[in-house]
Amino acid sequence: MKKDIHPSNYRLVVFKDMSNEETFLCKSTADTKDTIEYEGTEYPLIKMEISSTSHPFYTGKTKLVDTAGRVDKFMNKYKKFAK
Repeated sequence: MKKDIHPSNYRLVVFKDMSNEETFLCKSTADTKDTIEYEGTEYPLIKMEISSTSHPFYTGKTKLVDTAGRVDKFMNKYKKFAK
């Protein structure tokens, strides 16, 4: 392998899914000022909105989308233009 190909800030980082509080350790170069204690050691913390532990594709759970409410809202808004 070639020497010095990784950036100097390539280090272990804890990623935290904010929707379900799941955390995992991985290497990253992402900048952050937050830290967290993970398994007895302090690491930089990257907060995420969604990960494989909360994404509907990976979990098999789907979210109910209020399409009927959207259609009703649209119809009420534009019913004055109907013939």
